[in-house]
Amino acid sequence: MLRQDQIEHYRALMQQQLTEILAALALSDANDTGTVQLDQSRVGRLSRMDAMQQQAMSQSLKSRLLSNRRRLEAALERVNNGRFGVCCRCEDELELERLENDPAVPFCADCQDEIESKRPR
Repeated sequence: MLRQDQIEHYRALMQQQLTEILAALALSDANDTGTVQLDQSRVGRLSRMDAMQQQAMSQSLKSRLLSNRRRLEAALERVNNGRFGVCCRCEDELELERLENDPAVPFCADCQDEIESKRPR
């Protein structure tokens, strides 16, 4: 079982990560260029391709940021409910090494491996 000082360490770490994600999302929204212009008389083909690629990368980044925000918010909710540090599936204690690598991790290594092995590729 995690000590209260360990839980507070992870809470602070997750809150810091969440703050960074929210700042990155705000920056992403501010830099959103909208629809790529397809007018060939204004923009060359390669410039349009570059713009489309940049737009796709930006959307992918935003998707990852939103996913990480949800994971961190769920982990902070587990802290508030007294369920932090316990696997959401088997209810075994999470390994400290896993929590150090990713404090928002919801599953122990065994459950994570089992979940990933059942996913279609």
